[in-house]
Amino acid sequence: MSDLEAPLRPKRKKIWVDYFVNFRWIIVIFVVLPISFTLYFLTYLGDVRSECKSFKQRQKAHDENVKKVVKRLKERNPKKDGLVCTARKPWIAVGMRNVDYKRARHFEVDLSAFRNILDIDKERMIARVEPLVNMGQITRVTVPMNLALAVVAELDDLTVGGLINGYGIEGSSHIYGLFSDTVVAYEIVLADGRLVRATKDNEYSDLFYAIPWSQGTLGLLVAAEIKLIPVKEYMRLTYKPVVGNLKELAQGYVDSFAPRDGDQDNPEKVPDFVETMIYNPSEAVCMTGKYASKEEAKKKGNKINSVGWWFKPWFYQHAQTALKKGEFVEYIPTREYYHRHTRCLYWEGKLILPFADQCWFRFLFGWLMPPKVSLLKATQGEAIRNYYHEMHVIQDMLVPLYKVGDALEWVDREMEIYPIWLCPHRMYKLPVKTMVYPEPGFELQSRQGDTQYAQMYTDVGVYYAPGPVLRGEEFDGAGAVRRMENWLIENHGFQPQYAVSELNEKNFWRMFDAGLYEHCRKKYGAVGTFMSVYYKSKKGRKTEKEVQEAEQAILDAPYAEVDQPADC
Repeated sequence: MSDLEAPLRPKRKKIWVDYFVNFRWIIVIFVVLPISFTLYFLTYLGDVRSECKSFKQRQKAHDENVKKVVKRLKERNPKKDGLVCTARKPWIAVGMRNVDYKRARHFEVDLSAFRNILDIDKERMIARVEPLVNMGQITRVTVPMNLALAVVAELDDLTVGGLINGYGIEGSSHIYGLFSDTVVAYEIVLADGRLVRATKDNEYSDLFYAIPWSQGTLGLLVAAEIKLIPVKEYMRLTYKPVVGNLKELAQGYVDSFAPRDGDQDNPEKVPDFVETMIYNPSEAVCMTGKYASKEEAKKKGNKINSVGWWFKPWFYQHAQTALKKGEFVEYIPTREYYHRHTRCLYWEGKLILPFADQCWFRFLFGWLMPPKVSLLKATQGEAIRNYYHEMHVIQDMLVPLYKVGDALEWVDREMEIYPIWLCPHRMYKLPVKTMVYPEPGFELQSRQGDTQYAQMYTDVGVYYAPGPVLRGEEFDGAGAVRRMENWLIENHGFQPQYAVSELNEKNFWRMFDAGLYEHCRKKYGAVGTFMSVYYKSKKGRKTEKEVQEAEQAILDAPYAEVDQPADC
């Protein structure tokens, strides 16, 4: 929306928090960045030490740690102790919502030791890992083997446990689905201390389908087996500019990866990686990638761009150059491509350090980037945190592919946030109805991007300060998020729970399906042991009484039935 078209809003009176936020870069440079770099380095040393051990040694340590978790759970007295939570500090989570549920009385279980890669099975093409293994760690091990997880979330710090229990996506999700869709088996410690292995076809298949999006409220994840795929040394990336109105930008994005003839499973027509960045209401750049060998990348005339170097332009700004120079192709080392958004945290780095994208800063201090999100959260008080909830947006809107244009127009009208990130993903039609599920009857519509077994969705990533805030005008952040959530409910969309949510309990379960989740909560004893997913995601502090009353209401309710395939 242009400035001329922008609605006239009253100017917002500045308070002390505004000035603190404007000069927060001082704390980031002199406190957050040095500590972040130190922590990254120490974590790296720990990962290297772990990798020096044999898989047998790692498995032995894993078994011992699982025994400690089981013992700890069995020590809990349900009548005296609070609900079970991990011992991780609230500010360590990468997600943006406040981890207020840990402020109430709770029973801690320490999972901090579960950060090892337990096995890389090249025959089965499976990686068996513990929940605190992060994306940077796994790609450092697998990419030199010409292997990778089928879905590698872009930011180094994102962990396997968070991506499974919460939400994870990448540019390959239009082929493989969300991160949780690539998991073959979960190893879970249940409320009663039993260790079970859940797969889609064993006795715990209901638990297997219920774990994704459950936020760790069904049991404690201690290991996962995840699908590996073969990869090559480079990504051949094509940058294609698109100009037009928002509906035309959306169609250009759809056409970049979804053949109009419906041949969505043809690797000759569908790229390995897809993402699009909408820079303003009339300009976008669509990026499509194909794996390429070292020999191909180094052929005469081909350009290799090592985007991982600290002094390189931030990726989103580099991609934006296609708007001036037109379509171009380059080759990026595969691991560097996977983590292309890490250094600048997409474009959030521009708000955190306004000058960090400048040549002089990148060259002199770029090696310190990025600041750890957990430290950014740890160095903000209640007032700063509330300020960001109102004046800043970090949300993902998961919408059916054919509604992307509508979503873009909604964001432009209500929030005026740019850039916007678009990334497609499959929403599979499963044997049971899970918390998130495709539109009923989608397979009868033959829409672009859909197949008989999966509906194509898109993550509309909205991360930045809204236009009114940048202009110094009044903006109701909570109200905007509520309107976004209502729009998602009306359009069969979903909101990942890492983000700040304004949903009440009724609307939460209008957005998500409770059937299978509540069935497993009761069947596996999670009620009364783990907090429910709504209360764990709910904004604001949770009192122990409030949570206990909610848990009792679940126990008193009729036993939830698992939906049959016909209902999916």
